[in-house]
Amino acid sequence: MSPLEQSIAIGPLGMSLDQLLLIVVLIVALTVGTWLGRRRQVRVGDSLFNALLIGLVGARVVFIALYWESYDSVWSWLDIRDRGFEPLAGLAAAAPYLAWRLWRFPAERKALAGAVVSGAMAWSLTAGALTVMHTQQTSLPTTPLTAISGETLPLSTIRDQADQQPMVVNLWASWCPPCRREMPMLEQAQQERNDVTFVFVNQGENTATLKNFLEQESLALDHVYRDPNMAFGQEVGAMAMPTTLYFDANGTLIDTHFGELSRATLDRSLEQIAP
Repeated sequence: MSPLEQSIAIGPLGMSLDQLLLIVVLIVALTVGTWLGRRRQVRVGDSLFNALLIGLVGARVVFIALYWESYDSVWSWLDIRDRGFEPLAGLAAAAPYLAWRLWRFPAERKALAGAVVSGAMAWSLTAGALTVMHTQQTSLPTTPLTAISGETLPLSTIRDQADQQPMVVNLWASWCPPCRREMPMLEQAQQERNDVTFVFVNQGENTATLKNFLEQESLALDHVYRDPNMAFGQEVGAMAMPTTLYFDANGTLIDTHFGELSRATLDRSLEQIAP
């Protein structure tokens, strides 16, 4: 697994590692809770799922409150495909519910407490390992990219040509629906932000397909490159698209977003590389 890897491919589908981690933690908690509850003939599955739901709602509401100006409609608040959540707010929302269940239903206490503790331990161990692996890669990827003109150059050269600005690198393809949906928003952000360099790396498509897509969609993008053999995508561990990488002015990877962006999630990551 690449030190940068943030997603895995399961057939035609892609899943981010943090999504997979959440599923693993839930399975561990349910397994331990079921095993402990069986002795006392109690079920804690509903309590765990309720806590998860409350946590997700709380995390989403707080994120929207922080970045509400970046959303263009109430309906966009409900579109959770952008993965706009505040994890600490989610924990703060779920904790009172779990505390209430532990206080109000004594029969559930051992099973529910065991499930929560085991889930927290699973999260700490796996998230810690991923954090260590993530911090091992600090430099820009070295795989050369191909400009529409045919010139090949690495990302470091593109960064130098842009006066070593912070950099947003978006991996995409014209056949990818989420990529197509987010592209106009990224175009607007590129036009508005002169303190950040946006780089668009097409995965596996030829020049004619790339030009045809840009013309049909009336997209005026700067820094459009091809990764014809998808070697760049493999180096950064992008197993599915879209994937967006955020590098600070020193060329250090600060954040990675797997899946479709909204302006809110883009703005949150831009704050980390270009305050």
